[in-house]
Amino acid sequence: MASLPSLAVSSSFRFHRRRYSPPPPIKHSRKLIKATSRPDDGHENRNTTARRDVLVAGGLYYGAAVLTPSPAFSQPITAPDTTQCGAADLPAGADPTNCCPPPAGRFKDFDPTSVSSRTRVRPAAHLVDEAYVAKYKRAVELMKALPDLEVQVHNSWLFFPWHRYYLYFHEKILGKLIGDPTFGLPFWNWDNPAGGMQLPAIYADPTSPLYNPLRDPNHQPPALTDLDYSGQDATITPRDQVSDNLTNMYRQVVASGKTATLFLGSPYRAGDEPNPGPGSFESTPHGPVHLWTGDPAQPNGEDMGNFYSAARDPIFFAHHTNIDRVWNVWKTLGGKRRVDFATPDFLDASFLFYDENADPVRVRVRDCLESGKMGFVYQDVADAWTGSRPRPPTKTVSKSGKTAYGSVEGQTASFFPVVLDRRVKVEVKRPRKSRSKEEKEDEEEVLVVEGIEYDSRKFVKFDVCVGIDDDEVVTAASAKLAGCFVNVPHGHKGDEAMKRFKTKLRLGISDLLEDLEAEGDDSIMVTLVPRSGVASVGGVKIEFLRD
Repeated sequence: MASLPSLAVSSSFRFHRRRYSPPPPIKHSRKLIKATSRPDDGHENRNTTARRDVLVAGGLYYGAAVLTPSPAFSQPITAPDTTQCGAADLPAGADPTNCCPPPAGRFKDFDPTSVSSRTRVRPAAHLVDEAYVAKYKRAVELMKALPDLEVQVHNSWLFFPWHRYYLYFHEKILGKLIGDPTFGLPFWNWDNPAGGMQLPAIYADPTSPLYNPLRDPNHQPPALTDLDYSGQDATITPRDQVSDNLTNMYRQVVASGKTATLFLGSPYRAGDEPNPGPGSFESTPHGPVHLWTGDPAQPNGEDMGNFYSAARDPIFFAHHTNIDRVWNVWKTLGGKRRVDFATPDFLDASFLFYDENADPVRVRVRDCLESGKMGFVYQDVADAWTGSRPRPPTKTVSKSGKTAYGSVEGQTASFFPVVLDRRVKVEVKRPRKSRSKEEKEDEEEVLVVEGIEYDSRKFVKFDVCVGIDDDEVVTAASAKLAGCFVNVPHGHKGDEAMKRFKTKLRLGISDLLEDLEAEGDDSIMVTLVPRSGVASVGGVKIEFLRD
């Protein structure tokens, strides 16, 4: 029995582009489209795909619109030549894998006007009834009987739209397999304290096709999900865990997600270095939930704990469906900058999927920005976290009379680059201070951790804190936590140097500075706290962002 589609990494495809004079340099992340199967004997390497009506992005990693700073040379990347597909580079202990999708042949463009008028409702997984569960089980049974292909896109503004299409076609395929075009995927409502903050029961039945044995045995129901998981279980009360989760959600969506760049991820155009930077929600809780769910006893944290294997677990789709739901919620929270990117660089980015009829379809980001127009809606649930702003700490004053948040102790910019094998404290100058309400509405003050280098095959996590003492313990509920960097392990095609990624982290801190009463300080003391794995950092600075 084949597995569900799994998230892949690295690419050796050659991108084709139209010729312009002069053409801009093309830099891409060489991420590989894979066909991942896990046959019964664990060793068969499948080289054929007799049926392709599984969810795939086979044939195309992505076709990001290629717009250089000069509009005269703008050009979208087109689908790669699938005959140039290369071998996968998998972590040690991974199942043998055929990396190449079937030839895409001629493809059609996705037509949003052809979406059925019969709306699909995506329910909360912990609230579904027996009839729905039976239907969902049957669909997954049929899906598992098919070969599987897929790809992944992370660390940029492509994260949300690509996964929305991934879920869309997966949902359509399941619906066709059971003859129900109204079937909607469930979402794992892990941000909801009213029964959602644990693995949904429908995925915990060992006799169900929704079950996966490669999960952390300590995180089965009724264990509460830790949205800030760092590789070790927190020794706190259930009440505190719920509080931490709600505050974490507020920080990542509301406080740190005030602009498209901060929430959706950094722009990625032709000529850019790969991995420009994840959005706040891709970092956390997306990453920690992957790691919390996977089995730490497996060599690579399979299945959910590694991108190459994550989508073998049916819970992967429920996880990402909730992430997609929160994208919709984010756009309802108000503020003139909490809207999707409007640039053609984003809107004309394109991907290639196979639909429920096994036909390759080219899709564009502009056609997925309104889920209702794609024929699906989400069950209404309460989002308690929208009111869970961190509680401001008691402000302390040093002997010199300066606040702890504006202390001048610590390293300076010349200290970098530095390996985060211990806590690192650095003073960061603020270009502007004491801004008015109008100024803060126009521009978000952003803390930028740049030059982050790490081994992409390792779980890496570090926290970014403001104004903490040397030995102070900071939890997800603390107002001093600006955010965190998270890397979910995944392989990457190439030599050892190519397996080291370089990116940056942007954290909105306007609300944090208000909570710490530090808006008038000339500088802030930033502490980088390693939680798992090792990364190096090239510097920390403050900039102002308006999208």
